[in-house]
Amino acid sequence: MIKNLRKWLDQREPDFQPGGKYEKYFSLYEMVDTLLYSPPNRTTSSPHVRDALDLKRVMGYVWLATFPVMFMACYNTGLQANLALQSMGLEQAEGWRGSIQSLFGFDPNSFFDNFFHGLLYFLPIYMTTFIVGGAAEVVFALVRGHEVNEGFFVTSILYTLTLPPGTPLWMVAMGILFGVVIGKEVFGGTGKNFINPALAGRAFLFFAYPAYMSGDTVWVAVDGHSGATALSTGAASGMAGIYESGLTWWDAFIGLEPGSIGETSALAIFIGGAFLLYTGIASWRIVSGVLFGMIMTTILLNTIGSDTNPMFAMPWWWHLVLGGFAFGMMFMATDPVTAAHTNAGRWWFGVLIGFMVIIIRVVNPAFPEGMMLAILFGNMFAPLIDYIVMKVNIQRRLKRQKSSSVEVKA
Repeated sequence: MIKNLRKWLDQREPDFQPGGKYEKYFSLYEMVDTLLYSPPNRTTSSPHVRDALDLKRVMGYVWLATFPVMFMACYNTGLQANLALQSMGLEQAEGWRGSIQSLFGFDPNSFFDNFFHGLLYFLPIYMTTFIVGGAAEVVFALVRGHEVNEGFFVTSILYTLTLPPGTPLWMVAMGILFGVVIGKEVFGGTGKNFINPALAGRAFLFFAYPAYMSGDTVWVAVDGHSGATALSTGAASGMAGIYESGLTWWDAFIGLEPGSIGETSALAIFIGGAFLLYTGIASWRIVSGVLFGMIMTTILLNTIGSDTNPMFAMPWWWHLVLGGFAFGMMFMATDPVTAAHTNAGRWWFGVLIGFMVIIIRVVNPAFPEGMMLAILFGNMFAPLIDYIVMKVNIQRRLKRQKSSSVEVKA
C-alpha cells in the first residue's frame, strides 16, 4: 500500500510542475508529499553539512514534546469543570458538550470523566486553530509560490495551549489569523519573523478582548463559576491567600489548578522540555538564563520587601510553578527563530526574560502574569543582543591581534 501511494504521488507530480494543469497548486502537492515522505532533494557536491535532523523532524519533535502537556491539559480542564459543577450543585454542563459528556459522567473523582470532559474543550480549540491557521498558511504559500512550512504544526499547538478553556471559537480563529499573518507571513514566513507567532496571536486576544482573556471567570470552563488563578490570589492577598485557598506547591507543580489549558502543569511541561533539551532542539543556555534571571530578581525583591505589595514576598519556587512561566521558559522562549542566536546572547536573552517576567508580575499589580509580554519583549531585543555580542567579540579579536603583532615586532 505504501509503495502504491508513492507510485501514485509520483504519477501526479508532472501535473503540478511548471507547465502542468495544476501548476499553481504545487504548494499543496508538495505539502502532502513531504508530510508523508522525506523530501527527495539531496545535496550532491561539497562543501555541505549533512544531518538526518531536518526541519520536518525538528517540528515533529517539538509537537511530540507537547504530548504530556496536552494530556494534562485535557485532564485538568475537565477536573476543574467537574469540580465547579459539583460546587454549584449542577448535575451536568450546559450545551452540546454537556450532552456528549453525559454519556460518561461528571464525577471529579473519575479519571475518564475528567479527561473526556476536558477533551471536549481542547479539541474544538485545536481544530479551529489548525484549520483556520493552516488555511492562511496555504493561501500565502499559493500566492508566493513557495512550499507550506511545517512550522505551523508547532505554532498551532502552542497557541492552543496558551488559551483559557472557554475561549469562543470565533475568537480562537481571529487570534491565530493575527499570529500567522501579522506575526509571521508579513515578514516573509517561517524563519523571517522576529516575534513568536503563537504569542503574537495570544497577545492580540489579550489586548483586543481582555474580558475573555483575564479576570476570575475565564479559567474554569463552566458558565457562572468564578475561580481566580493562584497568581491573582497572590497579587490580592499574598502567599497567605494562596495557602488559605487550599493550593499546595505540589498541586501547582502537578497542575491541579485553574489556568490556561496547557500552562498549569509544570511537571508535564518539564517532561516535554527535557526531551527538547536532550535532542538539542531547545537551548539549555536560554532555559538556564530564564531560570537564573527569575531566581535572582525574585531574591532581590524578596530582600527589598514591601508593606503594600504582597507579591514582593512570593519565593522563586512558587513563581516557577505558577502561571505560564514554565511553559514559556521551555517552549516559547526557546523558539530558535525569534530567540538570540549567539551562545552568549542566549544567556543574556534568557536572563532578560526572567528579569522582565518577575518585574511585570510583582511591580505591576494590574497584570499578575507577565511571561507572555516578557518573551515578546525579549524577541524584540534578541537581534540587538546578538549584534552587541558579535561587536564585542570582534573588538576582542582585534585587540588580541594587535597585541600579537606588537609581540612579534618586539
